[in-house]
Amino acid sequence: MPYYNKINLFKRIISSPNTPQSMARLEARVKPEIKALWQTAADLQGVTLTDFVIASVQQAACKVIEQHQTLKLTIEDSQAFVEAILNPAQPNDAIIAAALHYKQVMQNNDAND
Repeated sequence: MPYYNKINLFKRIISSPNTPQSMARLEARVKPEIKALWQTAADLQGVTLTDFVIASVQQAACKVIEQHQTLKLTIEDSQAFVEAILNPAQPNDAIIAAALHYKQVMQNNDAND
């Protein structure tokens, strides 16, 4: 992959006395055309290039995480889910016993309060 297609990112803790230890530095090497594009976008939004890049990366990171955490069902999964809701199976002996045990524990907790 050509150099200009790569964005080399790395994080480094800054230990200068003027910067809080909780801050980290992020550096990127990009083609001048890419930087100019980002700068134009930042100017249009009225923010610094740094603020624009941070906000953009933050938004992209949140989107990626949300996409990976979202439950995605196939049509068959969706149909099975709806079928289970509309026509639930009858509870078996283990479920009935667990429900009775839960009810007894909750009643004992209420009596102790």
